[in-house]
Amino acid sequence: MVNSDQFSKRLQKVMDEYDLNATSFADAIDVGRSSISHIISGRNKPSLEFVMKIIAAFPEVELYWLLNGKGSFPKKSAVTIPSKKNSENQLEANFEEQKESEQKETAYQKPLEYQNQPELRADSNSEIERIVIFYKDGTFKNFLP
Repeated sequence: MVNSDQFSKRLQKVMDEYDLNATSFADAIDVGRSSISHIISGRNKPSLEFVMKIIAAFPEVELYWLLNGKGSFPKKSAVTIPSKKNSENQLEANFEEQKESEQKETAYQKPLEYQNQPELRADSNSEIERIVIFYKDGTFKNFLP
């Protein structure tokens, strides 16, 4: 069972973290403004729908922390602040990873229907009938020799 007093304190902490008053917080999670004040005052307990709207609108809020006070807020991954030196190294590493990823994406890959077939050799008697280039927007170009 959720402790209403403790829940209201954690709810207030979320609102303070994002510098929101009850009205703007209610608008952010799409609930009635009176719902916020009733929960903060302890008059009403939060519904599951209310809690899930908070989690959906503010992904940095851990569900278990919001309900039970165990865990952390904001989520640890969201508040990690590297030092300047580590930050520069991390930026460089991220850039290298992105560059490698882009190179892999643009690297030539055989179409699926040819992946398991033997390679054509230059001395083969095969002739090219046509070349078709397909674009991501659904268009194509057809080239005949």
